[in-house]
Amino acid sequence: MTDPIRTVDVWRNGGPAHTDQVAVETPVALVFNGISHAVMMATPTDLEAFALGFALSEGLLLSRAECYGIEVVEGDAGIEVQIDVATAAEVRLKDQRRSLAGRTGCGLCGIDSLVRLDLSPEALVPAPWVASLTPDTVQRALAAMGGRQPINAATGACHAAGWADARGDIVDVAEDVGRHNALDKLLGRRAAAGLANGEGFVVMSSRASYELVRKCARLGVPALATISAPTSLAIDIARAAGLTLYGFVRPGQAVRYAGGDPGRPLV
Repeated sequence: MTDPIRTVDVWRNGGPAHTDQVAVETPVALVFNGISHAVMMATPTDLEAFALGFALSEGLLLSRAECYGIEVVEGDAGIEVQIDVATAAEVRLKDQRRSLAGRTGCGLCGIDSLVRLDLSPEALVPAPWVASLTPDTVQRALAAMGGRQPINAATGACHAAGWADARGDIVDVAEDVGRHNALDKLLGRRAAAGLANGEGFVVMSSRASYELVRKCARLGVPALATISAPTSLAIDIARAAGLTLYGFVRPGQAVRYAGGDPGRPLV
């Protein structure tokens, strides 16, 4: 697999040349049963998990059981991830097919018409423990995630998605130059391991966009906390799904935009 970090020569403030480390960004094609579905710009790590997480969080697969196998093939132009899926999933994929070149900051890239937008999430199954989720818990989880981002520590160019248990202890972290990709890698790892998503929450080193909230809601994640602001649509989707959404999670601060007891203030 391609190394996610590359060393380059740089000149800082006009001084002599020295080396620096940068994050690798490479085209990754997701191919389902021989059908090319998307080309995403991504960090070349955990690509099997990325493909599975993407397929599930985009609704292309309804369950892990619909994925029969994943193979990563490197080529001169980039990396191809070949996903073998059930016939029912292939039919669904053809119905939803989109051709896109995904940029690292993409949101709804590639959706070809407004009718394809999925703005009506099903309500999440209530997770009783979420009622006890506090600002201190989400702050602690995000603070702990910082020490588990080796690629970002070396390059300063990667987002991270972390899984925290109900106590706020970080269990797993995935990194990528794209925030959506990092989330897909994290959710894909959990799906591959058969782990339930109702028993913890996601923390992210980014803003909360519509797509991140929608991916979490689709896979039954009851809460999402991000270091930066949410968008209005992210808040709307979180409230519609019954997902608890925190933003601006910093030391001594956490703003709750959705979820929890409606009788309590949101901040």
